[in-house]
Amino acid sequence: MLLNDTDISRRIIEGYTEKLLATLNLDVALVGAGPANLVAGFYLGKAGVKAAIFESKLAPGGGMWGGGMMFNEIVIQEDALSLVEELGIRYQDKTGGYFTMDSVEATSTIISQCLRAGTKIFNLIRATDVLFRGDNGGIRVCGLVINWSPVENLGLHVDPLGIEAKFVVDGTGHPAEICHIVTRKMDVKLHTKTGEVVGEMPLWAEKGEQFTVENTREVFPGLYVVGMAANNAFGGPRMGPIFGGMLLSGRKAAEELIGRIKG
Repeated sequence: MLLNDTDISRRIIEGYTEKLLATLNLDVALVGAGPANLVAGFYLGKAGVKAAIFESKLAPGGGMWGGGMMFNEIVIQEDALSLVEELGIRYQDKTGGYFTMDSVEATSTIISQCLRAGTKIFNLIRATDVLFRGDNGGIRVCGLVINWSPVENLGLHVDPLGIEAKFVVDGTGHPAEICHIVTRKMDVKLHTKTGEVVGEMPLWAEKGEQFTVENTREVFPGLYVVGMAANNAFGGPRMGPIFGGMLLSGRKAAEELIGRIKG
């Protein structure tokens, strides 16, 4: 078989265009392909909810790849074992309620399972803004504004595109970027104690793990927070290289969204 360079290009352009067109109207638009949003995407896809993840970097997975201080092992607690087993990630029992996973295997497996469940992942795309509708009596987030990450990084004046979604999930990690956009540009208050992004506290693994899951919720009409974005938005401690709370956060968000979308 002879390979034709333009045929190769055509297949790529057609395939990507089909995927992108199919995401113009979503049930859930997830920003950031860290572990919490990847797990949320897995469960949303399994439930038949139309969802897509938009990741600004080249590789999905967030900070999970690097383990702790570039030792590519991560810890999970017993609460998250059933989720890890459902995803098919191998783990080692280290006694005392600690279990370890190879961070590369864990991250790549979650990415694969998310995609196989039907949730698309778009890398190298940055969410630069949100869509909103309503008035002072009932304003809500209802989609994303997206652009290529290199366009944003280079400061080029290129207009973005809009994606409609019933719900948006901020999974951008420590920056909580979408929450900041909403408070800064819409002049509204979040459902936090200050009405703004409170900011994360120093490391305390036990409290941070609990806080992450407890505060995985709607932070503004139409906008959810997961993982470290939940910690930052509501002002909880960070937890370091233990990831059970991140995974459970994604599952909790998915369960709530499935309930609201499917009634």
